[in-house]
Amino acid sequence: MARDEQGELRIGSAEGPYDIEALDTPAEELENSHLDLGSVLVPVVEGGQVTVEMSAEHEPEAVYLVTPHGRISVSAFAAPKSPGLWREVVTELAASLRDEGAQVAIEDGHWGREIIATVPGAAHRFVGVDGPRWMVRCIASGPDETADELGRLARAVLAESVVRRGDDPHPPRDALPIVLPPVLAEQVAAAQQQMLDDQTPVDDAGAPAGTADASVPGGALEQVASATVIRDDAVPAPTTDEPAPIEEPEVADDEPMPRSSGSAMQRFRRNRRS
Repeated sequence: MARDEQGELRIGSAEGPYDIEALDTPAEELENSHLDLGSVLVPVVEGGQVTVEMSAEHEPEAVYLVTPHGRISVSAFAAPKSPGLWREVVTELAASLRDEGAQVAIEDGHWGREIIATVPGAAHRFVGVDGPRWMVRCIASGPDETADELGRLARAVLAESVVRRGDDPHPPRDALPIVLPPVLAEQVAAAQQQMLDDQTPVDDAGAPAGTADASVPGGALEQVASATVIRDDAVPAPTTDEPAPIEEPEVADDEPMPRSSGSAMQRFRRNRRS
């Protein structure tokens, strides 16, 4: 990793993803540039949005940066001290995606191998990086026509992301815990109660009716305060004349990509929020 003239490793050099223990930038300086999710701090995109997706069980399921080109998620996982976990994951994931019917290509990227999985009308890029006792994974999903722009943006986001591994023991391949910022957690709690009360009408995208879909200027604080909460169970199923969505593969318990209720691929096909 590159260091400045004083020998310090700081945010802004695009030499990440960074380990927070090695970073000389104080955490408080990242408050308005990064979305702090506990185990990973993700730089927000100017003019983008933060979206929290809720499961059918009314629990937070995923946090996305929604951009003009598509949406991006960054997650961290526990890993052995020796590098090489992402290389293993690439082989397993590519095989599983092919079995599910996606067209899969593997490209050499800035950090090594990247997976590009395509389904009708959409492309999904998986980028991973090995760090000290962690692995970080970025998934970028968007329309075919913006795949190249989204790929560049996803790499830029990953290059400025920060991993907070912590000292707690985690088996290799376990997802490191996500902790929502307080403001975002309050919005999610309110959405949970609304869903339970079933008093909030939803629009065709599954978001609470009246939720603005415009981009949010400014940094992380503004985007978190204006975050959108989407309920997965309210998204309408595909019509019969549309090709069936490709599910992300079910994986064994020892693999690092646990299947969620409604895969990222399926949700993207149902909910084109790019």
